[in-house]
Parts: sequence; C-alpha cells; structure tokens
Amino acid sequence: MQESILRKLEALVERHQEVEQLLSLAEVIADQDKFRDLNREYSQLQVTVTTYKQYTTAVSDLEEMEIMLNGDDPDMQEMAKEEIEPTREKVTTLEHELQLLLLPHDKRDDCNCFLEIRAGTGGDEACLFAGDLFKMYTHYVESKGWKLEVVSLSEGEMGGFKELIAKMSGEGAYGYMKFESGGHRVQRVPATETQGRVHTSACTVMVLPEIPPAEAPVINPADLRVDTYRASGAGGQHINKTDSAIRVTHLPTGIVVECQDERSQHQNRARAMEVLYSRLAQLEEDKRNAQETQMRHSILSSGARSDRIRTYNFPQGRITEHRINLTVYRLDEVLSGNLDLILKPVIEEFKAEQLAAMATQGAL
Repeated sequence: MQESILRKLEALVERHQEVEQLLSLAEVIADQDKFRDLNREYSQLQVTVTTYKQYTTAVSDLEEMEIMLNGDDPDMQEMAKEEIEPTREKVTTLEHELQLLLLPHDKRDDCNCFLEIRAGTGGDEACLFAGDLFKMYTHYVESKGWKLEVVSLSEGEMGGFKELIAKMSGEGAYGYMKFESGGHRVQRVPATETQGRVHTSACTVMVLPEIPPAEAPVINPADLRVDTYRASGAGGQHINKTDSAIRVTHLPTGIVVECQDERSQHQNRARAMEVLYSRLAQLEEDKRNAQETQMRHSILSSGARSDRIRTYNFPQGRITEHRINLTVYRLDEVLSGNLDLILKPVIEEFKAEQLAAMATQGAL
C-alpha cells in the first residue's frame, strides 16, 4: 500500500483515539449537539480503524509466512505454502476496502431526504406505475428501519399518483436514495388494455437531501407567494372543513411546493419550506456540477429527469439498470422492497469511478 495512504490511516487512528477521549469529557456530554456530532464521527472512524487493524495483522501474518517459506524447517514451509495465498488475497481485499473507506465522505449522505415521484408518459398507466414505485420505496424504508411521511400527493383518476412528495428519515437515507433520481420506465400490459399488448410508460423520480436549518439558503420574503386552499383526499372532517393546505411559489425560479398532509397551515408551511430549501440547494448543486465535466460522466449525472436509469419489464419479470448494464430477473423481489439488489451494485460502481478518478489525480 502507498505510503501516503498509510499516513492517512495512521492519522485517522489517532483521531479515533482523540474522539474517544473527548466523548468521555463532562462538558462534551453536556453539549448534546457536540456529543451527537462526535459520536457520529466516532462510529464512522470505527469502521476504518477496525479494517486497518485487520489489514496490519494480515500484512504481519504474510511477512511471517514468507520468512517460514524461506526457512529450513520443512513442516513450517508446508504450513506456509497452504496459508500464504489465502493471506495474500485477504491483504488485497482489505487494501481495497480501505481505499473505499478513504473516499471523500459527502456529509449530505447522512441526511434525511425528500422523494418526489411524478407520472410521465403513459397517462393512467404511468400514474399506476408511480403508485407501484411508491409501494416499493415504502417497503424499502421498512426494511431499513427508516421513517416515511407523505408531504403532498395528487392521485390519478384510476389509482396511483400523478405526483407524490414524501420525506424519508433515517441514517444514511440520502446516501442510498440519491441513486434513484432519474427516469424509471415500465413495460407491461395495462389493466385497461383489451388486446393484451405491452405498453411502455414512465415516471420520473427526484431525491433531494434535507437541508439543515443552519445551511438553508436565504430567501427574500418578497420572492415568495403563499396561497392557502382546502385540502383534498383522505383526512376526515378536519381536512375537508379547514383551508390548511399551503402552496408556496418561489417567484425568481418558478418553483412551486404544495403541502397538505399536516393538520395546520403553520405545519404545512414549515414542511413546504423544507422542500423548497432542498430544491433551491439542488438547483445550485446542478449549476456547479454542470461546470465539472467529470461529474457529467458519472453515475450520478444520470439523475436528470430526462435520463432513463431503469426499466421494469413485467412480462419477463426483469429489471434492467441501464447505468451499469445490470439485468436481474427478480422483479417481484425488488418491488417487494429488496431494492439493495439493484442499489448496491450501482453504489459499488460509483465508488469504483471515484477510486479511478482519485488514482488518476494521484490522491490515492
């Protein structure tokens, strides 16, 4: 392993020890925000430090086996011959894991996120597919132990959704879900099709990180138009009698956010502003990324609404992930919530891209 990487790892081991000591101080424990941040840093460092210790142990074992192999004791030589290759493989595997762990950590990956699903080409069938996608994400959230709250929705005439916005809360929610942004296409026989022909419909998905209040962009109140209206849909007597729904329009960008899921105007406005902050932050991020040619060629560049990232073929029970040319015939399993079957290979490929880029730049 390169000397520069070893120095980085030694520095992380020292920082891990330092954070461990800080967490035991009374003044740190009393400051809940600082304690929470340090505890999160400690947990992240723990994985790297543990892997590094395993690596140094494996390297030491390999050195001992090479000495035994070159020694005069036949029994030791035979033992070394049996163990040296598996140990070499272990060293190589751990070295790769450490390189991945040293990749720059995007702090937004730890954030909660907003999930937006919109029906596209296909009319009623696209709305039904949007409903299927939402069910898939709901099952995935349950499997991760996260929390999901609907912010706003517009139902389709035959079921499903024309548009739906939901908030996902959980450790690393955005880090996983950001890879879902893009165009999702479905191929199947619609319920309304009498000739049994396969139709193609599409939905777009956008995932935005929740912006912490301290990092929220400054918005001039004069740039906002806030409208109230009577919420529609389920919700009982209250939702039908009170103008509690909120529509916020950001005039400079034309961004419109609606929220009707909460019981009061105040709550709905607060939630709508959270979504608006996330959209404005993403707008700035897109502008920055557009100036970086490397990002335009990465897996995450496929997050634009016009980019098709995945096809769900019901007749063949097939899902094709176009960004990495992956095809699996386990459609029912994925729709039931095993989204990691697709997401993990995508994330691994993204990390491989990052490693290759950093190696080219000499950062690793």
